[in-house]
Amino acid sequence: MSVVLQSNSGWVLDSQSLIDRGYARCITWTGHHKSHVKCNFKRQCFHILKSHYDMSGRVDGGHTVMTQKTEKAAKIRSVILEGTKSLVDSAQSLGYLSGETETSKDPLPSQDCRLAALCEMAKELPLVAEEEQEWTQSLLTEEGGASHVDLFSQVTENSEAWAAVVPLMGEEYIIPHNTAFLLSDFTRIQPLVQCECNEKKKEYSSLPSSQLKRLPVPLLGSPGCLVVTWVTNRPSHLRFVRDELYPHWGVEVVAEWFWVKVTTSGEFVFPLDSPHKKPYEVLVLGRYRQEKCKIFARQTDNRCVFGRTLCVDNHEVLKLYVGAEAKCLELFARSLQPGWTSWGNEVLKFQQIIALPRGRNIW
Repeated sequence: MSVVLQSNSGWVLDSQSLIDRGYARCITWTGHHKSHVKCNFKRQCFHILKSHYDMSGRVDGGHTVMTQKTEKAAKIRSVILEGTKSLVDSAQSLGYLSGETETSKDPLPSQDCRLAALCEMAKELPLVAEEEQEWTQSLLTEEGGASHVDLFSQVTENSEAWAAVVPLMGEEYIIPHNTAFLLSDFTRIQPLVQCECNEKKKEYSSLPSSQLKRLPVPLLGSPGCLVVTWVTNRPSHLRFVRDELYPHWGVEVVAEWFWVKVTTSGEFVFPLDSPHKKPYEVLVLGRYRQEKCKIFARQTDNRCVFGRTLCVDNHEVLKLYVGAEAKCLELFARSLQPGWTSWGNEVLKFQQIIALPRGRNIW
């Protein structure tokens, strides 16, 4: 369970436990022989051991500067400061955020995603007529083992109840159970629309605003679905999503949550008043063409989502508002999650694995 605790201030999340649970049952093949293998993410991918500033208040070689705040900025600061303290205190009383100092000597691998370059090459291939195109394909054969799949023009599905280690484009990747994905960029998103996913959750990454508006969210989302967008702290980005992008998609903003990042001892990863980098980011939640949901109306618009990890999976929190059986879609994904459909030109970025003496680690 990724939700360590919940209170009126928000949630403390531990994503590593949730992610590793998705790989508890993992299969690999040697020829037609099936065997079990243990896979897990490296712990140092999730643990920030110290803040990115020293006791003098210097941040990454610069200085912390206090700026005059607007009334809204002061309110946000108060919500984050008070909410974080409440959540850290509660987590520490349960034995979490206790200042873990364990480090691994194993270096973190490069995060370069060569498949993104292959997406560019795939764009040069001729399009198949829609009436002749198969929009989905199975990752595994009926006899077991990996199929020869077309990663770039079909949605690939692992419909089995276990994760699978498969060779793709000369490398090994681990694909979670009950997962579907499409490896493509914005120009080749059509298979995702055609496979009739009717998903419930959306996120976006960096694209020009004109292209973001062209994302087929009305075709991908079912009526009343929850739309969640991660936004950086630049005010112009937040205004664009809230006041321009969501109305264009027919989505009504219902809440803004904060994901606060802390160290293993509960400190902000950056000073709260830093003019450069903030220790939090914003999630804008909306409903697609539906009146405000009553369950959101009972909450503050500044609910604090509090994370101890570098990568936070919010599905454990969001399923309270969309239902446990909701179909979920992540746009511009860099990893896969059990039960989700994922799309992007780096969708397998963190699924590549490497064999180590202690087993297999997911990067």
